[in-house]
Amino acid sequence: MPSNEQRRQAAKRKLERQLARRAERAKRRRIWGASITAVVVIAAVGLVYWLVNLGPDNNSEAATSPDDSSTANTSKGACGYKDNPSETPPDGKDVGMPDDPAETPKTGTVKVTLKTNQGDIPLTLDRAKAPCTVQSMEHLVTKKFFDGTTCHRLTASAGLKVLQCGDPLGTGAGGPGYSIPDELAAAQKFTPGQSPDGSTQVVTYPRGTVAMANGGANTGGSQFFLVYGDSTLPPNYTYFGTVEAAGLTVLDKIAAGGITAGQNGPEDGTPKSPVQIKQAVKE
Repeated sequence: MPSNEQRRQAAKRKLERQLARRAERAKRRRIWGASITAVVVIAAVGLVYWLVNLGPDNNSEAATSPDDSSTANTSKGACGYKDNPSETPPDGKDVGMPDDPAETPKTGTVKVTLKTNQGDIPLTLDRAKAPCTVQSMEHLVTKKFFDGTTCHRLTASAGLKVLQCGDPLGTGAGGPGYSIPDELAAAQKFTPGQSPDGSTQVVTYPRGTVAMANGGANTGGSQFFLVYGDSTLPPNYTYFGTVEAAGLTVLDKIAAGGITAGQNGPEDGTPKSPVQIKQAVKE
């Protein structure tokens, strides 16, 4: 039978073994923890390296997908045409946005003839004056957007003599479903003046001017106006071309036919001799 001293020695040895096993387990846990931490750090560094050096480039197809919510409603080129949700083109007039290359053509002219029931109105569109606007107008003409539309507004006041066209609805509220950025540098070079009350800076849009109508900054679409007599306006309307002499003769005939008074009075309404663009043709 073991003595008390033998029992104490046996218990001491057992305790020492237990403490040694616990120390070994703790050591293994520390080694595994350090290994896992190292793996996580290496993986994170590798992921960052891939994203910075090997991942999708910002100019890749994925990065510029039409599903990108920040730019889904804007064309990707130099002009940045934008969807205009306030306009829904009628059936047959939804022709999409124009092509929008990174380098918009800025030289040369485009010849367009508006074949109306009152006679042909030939226009010369100048890319140097408003490249994005001319690019859009060329698109609309090519897609036959203007065919079968009416010129819905004629004015004859001392300071505003224009025929306004290009609305597929014929009401003044329609458009192509997208908007064009303003290009005002050319209009700002017109002869300056003051409004009758002296409160507004204006310029003279000369007879023969072709300019964009709009409802505010950067809202131009398809509506444009043809100036048959010098007109005084703020330089807020993109000037992009001219009416040729034969077209001015037709405009004078339309103006002479008179105006059916509208909500702005007897000098601003619809032409008494209706004007329909049967076809717009790029020459």
